[in-house]
Amino acid sequence: MRLGVLSQPHHVALRDILARLRASAEEVGAELVLAADLLAVTGGDGPALEEDPGDLDFLLTLGGDGTLLRGARLAGPIDVPVVGCNLGKLGFLTTVPIDRLEELLHRLKDGDYAEERRLALHVGIHPADGVSGKAASEPTETFYALNDAVVHKGGFARLISMRVWVNEEEIGQYSADGIVVATATGSTAYSLSAGGPILVPSLDALVATPICPHTLAVRPVVVPADATITVEILSRMDGILVTVDGQSGGRLGGGGRVSVRRSPHPVRLIRMPDQNFFSVLRQKMRWGDVRPPTA
Repeated sequence: MRLGVLSQPHHVALRDILARLRASAEEVGAELVLAADLLAVTGGDGPALEEDPGDLDFLLTLGGDGTLLRGARLAGPIDVPVVGCNLGKLGFLTTVPIDRLEELLHRLKDGDYAEERRLALHVGIHPADGVSGKAASEPTETFYALNDAVVHKGGFARLISMRVWVNEEEIGQYSADGIVVATATGSTAYSLSAGGPILVPSLDALVATPICPHTLAVRPVVVPADATITVEILSRMDGILVTVDGQSGGRLGGGGRVSVRRSPHPVRLIRMPDQNFFSVLRQKMRWGDVRPPTA
């Protein structure tokens, strides 16, 4: 079993955690392949994870949801399963706690785990032509995302005027701080904070959630997963940001467009058999819990 390892290289307990991981890997006969930044910190040798990620049985992320999202963008397009071990506070996607690390490796070896295929996004940025002012028909930049693509402003507190389309049908014109286009997996992230609904991860759907819209008539919209959501920038301003999974992205100006559709490459997420979506909601978000918090 070849196990890729991705983590935050500056985590205070990283060396101790890697020592535990190496001991457990020896017990189950697993070969560890560390990311380049981890090799630099630990002084290890051998090929780095990024050199041949396709030759892995699993990719293990050590950290929070941000680390798992980074791992998903690496592993999803090449069909490598991802499992997240939580070192952070919330860790909604990283469902395996660090105290079950050794158990996790034994379960991976024995095939005693559950796998879910999560819808991912293909995000295209279509800037406007400087002469005609029309958006390019083909994207100049593309991104892969598990959670969401967010169109938002940088700098000054100004509203963005946008026109939103589903396929060839116009939804309407939005005046807002931005918009989040999320998968069902990403519905519990920024979209939820912006007032969007919680979608069960197995649901084949996308949700478009406006950020602080300047009217009560604009609300989140859920559409089928095979639809393409297009956001056209009507505001004549530069410096509008497109952020993908909170970690990468590009810029747009007036007249530009962002297209968001289903990627042909889903993300294969591994979880423990005793975990499910609503148990994680209850544990991590106190979903459905009306009891007062304990002191």
